[in-house]
Amino acid sequence: MGLVSFQNSVPVKAMIVTSSLVNNNSVEALVITDGRQSQAAASIMRGTQRLMRSLGFSSVTELPLVNGRRADIVCLANDGSIHIIEVKSGAADFRADHKWQDYLDYCDRFYFAVDANMPEGIIPESAGLIVADSYAACILREAPVTKANGARRRATLLAFARCAADRLHNLADPGAGLKI
Repeated sequence: MGLVSFQNSVPVKAMIVTSSLVNNNSVEALVITDGRQSQAAASIMRGTQRLMRSLGFSSVTELPLVNGRRADIVCLANDGSIHIIEVKSGAADFRADHKWQDYLDYCDRFYFAVDANMPEGIIPESAGLIVADSYAACILREAPVTKANGARRRATLLAFARCAADRLHNLADPGAGLKI
């Protein structure tokens, strides 16, 4: 199936969906991006989501938070804990990012996901570290637990639920999306 463009009910730019439908007993990949990701970042994101799924997490990508930031990957555990993962495609991408600390108040654990070419030691010890490619990922360093406060947790959980539900609806009925 081709590309489908839709807008989320959360005020964000149009998201691009490479559809996943079962066709002749095969499933194509589902990738949701906002068009700003490099191929390298998209590969890291895919492998990281595969890892998190294998660990029992549900995840959404490009989730707008109430502080106006947009988290690359937000994962929800069975116990309700929230993990935010910031994807970095290289050292220059990491060095140019001055906003990653704005995510810390909205999660219980914070990670960076990078590819295997990221220089050692560039990622702060205060964050978890995941190395990924398109097919798999590995947690090299667990993130410290820093519990989000109740109001921020609730806001993030509601944003997560609404985003996931809206994306499912838009896949099932692409013509019904909000027009902004």
